[in-house]
Amino acid sequence: MKKSVTNKDNKCRDQNHRFLPMSIDEMKNLGINQCDFILVTGDAYVDHPSFGTAIIGRVLQSKGYTVGIIAQPNWQNNDDFKKLGPPRLGFLVTAGNLDSMVNHFTVNKKRRREDVYAPGGKAGLRPDRATIVYCGKIREIFGAIPLIIGGIEASLRRFAHYDYWQDKVRRPILFDSRADLLVYGMGELAMIEIAERLNAGIPIDQLTDINGTAYISKEPNLDGAVILPSVETVMADKSDYAKATALIYQSNNAYDHHSYLQQSGNRYLCQNPPQMPLSQKEFDALYNLPFTYCWHPSYEQAGGVPGLEEVKFSITANRGCYGNCTFCALAIHQGKYVQTRSKDSIIREAIQMTKNPDFKGYIHDIGGPTANFSHLACKQQETRGYCKNRECLSPEACKNIDADHKPYLEMLRAVRKLPGIKKVFIRSGIRYDYLLLDKDKTFLKELVEYHISGQLRVAPEHVSENVLHYMGKPAFKVYETFERNFKQTNERLGKKQFVLPYFITGHPGCTLNDAIKLAEYIRDMGFFPEQVQDFYPTPGSVATAMYHTGINPLTMKPVYVPKGREKNMQRALVQYNKRENYLLVHEALTKAYRDDLIGHGKKALIPEKVKRNESKQTKSKIVTTSKTLSNRNSKKNIKDKNRGKNGNKIN
Repeated sequence: MKKSVTNKDNKCRDQNHRFLPMSIDEMKNLGINQCDFILVTGDAYVDHPSFGTAIIGRVLQSKGYTVGIIAQPNWQNNDDFKKLGPPRLGFLVTAGNLDSMVNHFTVNKKRRREDVYAPGGKAGLRPDRATIVYCGKIREIFGAIPLIIGGIEASLRRFAHYDYWQDKVRRPILFDSRADLLVYGMGELAMIEIAERLNAGIPIDQLTDINGTAYISKEPNLDGAVILPSVETVMADKSDYAKATALIYQSNNAYDHHSYLQQSGNRYLCQNPPQMPLSQKEFDALYNLPFTYCWHPSYEQAGGVPGLEEVKFSITANRGCYGNCTFCALAIHQGKYVQTRSKDSIIREAIQMTKNPDFKGYIHDIGGPTANFSHLACKQQETRGYCKNRECLSPEACKNIDADHKPYLEMLRAVRKLPGIKKVFIRSGIRYDYLLLDKDKTFLKELVEYHISGQLRVAPEHVSENVLHYMGKPAFKVYETFERNFKQTNERLGKKQFVLPYFITGHPGCTLNDAIKLAEYIRDMGFFPEQVQDFYPTPGSVATAMYHTGINPLTMKPVYVPKGREKNMQRALVQYNKRENYLLVHEALTKAYRDDLIGHGKKALIPEKVKRNESKQTKSKIVTTSKTLSNRNSKKNIKDKNRGKNGNKIN
């Protein structure tokens, strides 16, 4: 067999593994006359388990089905959609690893110039609302062929949802896409059952009882179902939208056997209970599938797919997260039930990684949504899933939580002892509040000693207790305790490593005074954080519902929501040292009656206001003063940047 890769930066781990076909010629080379399924994706085809297309394609292949890939088809005509011919059993459609609107637009609704999931990082190779557009083309060309949607875009838009880019509530995506079935969550078990039923000749409109799926019905079974406020109601009434969000928030517990229904006109969106969590044996089996671990060779001329570089030498250890921050949609996608791979499975992948000619001895990450969640939150979750009206970690940790880090530590120790491994980094999020609950205290020591390179990126998200409450994050004093422990551990080990905090601005619940409090904290730190994220209202999260409604769905109480110019002011306050932010920061401080922070004192954030009629010389002097204030507070930041880009992030 001819080697599938020529680019020295993209050598496959096993050259004997073949890609899923993307052309008729590749189908013929594999002895395929007609694909059972054709998977249409908004991402380039990267045959790596971090890409949903590859996972689903390989899972179906392992069950004996043939799968073709149509990646980033030109939606302006029909040619790309027809190039593999019609599938025997159906089309599978996904927008890719990101919601297509998040992929295309910044929080300021400016179109991005790069797409890391496209060849060469080229933007514009997928349409806005890719799932809907692709399904429309398939229906136009192939008519009433079975059509199934999945992936993050479909999963988070499965019910009526607020769309930030149109500033309105949209219908469940099944209505707009005209697909037959929606697979939500990770989807492997659901997809296998769908394939088996279709292969047995059962029409797709009869597949209405598969866990992990949603469908449309005119006459659903209402017995025992949770009835959400209708689509028309949540479009018209923000209070009802908040009520629907609170119900949807509980809809991803696999041990809750209720279906969830939402009416639109004379039809219902019907969601079956989630697929059951994968057993460890099933989870391990995913990573034994014959992935090539590289992009399709057709992308060589474009320079490959940048999105692979982030995960190329990283290992997924778990999925699911019970941290449940309100600005994150993991709870209704992957769910709160943590599933983990075995130590042996991870060791096998690490050993295979060392055989890659490009591997330099550094594993960039072993983790998941939250790296140190290496088992269920508590024993009760084994039989009933997560608690309905209780969070595991906020506002305080549940007394039943199991914070034992030994399984994760044992795996890390085993991997870092392997021949060819120089260092194992942990760059996935780590919950520092959960870490502090570990009675053994060994994990922090070994994290500092073995798994950090100079900097530790930490995500307290904010300093205001008010804002942290709405974020579902622990009190700020918990972060301060962690920071002290981290510093003391470094001192004991004779290391000079630093914490770089990560903050979110403009989050629902954040007032101007809260934002100023964060700016003062940054001033007192003596350096500016490398990363700041302006709150992005993406589909599916509780915080997005707060942004749209001004109501906290979990309490049904009003919540303050900064928007427009004030949101911009809050963003500017965190980077008050930047010259271009001067006017916004000045306006914010004046509006909040915090003139004490304007001037030349040690506590000042910015110098005094520049008057319109002042001379250029005076203006220049004030700009110089602003630079002095900025430089005074940035010395540590400059040193941190000089230490290099390697760092780790903790939630």
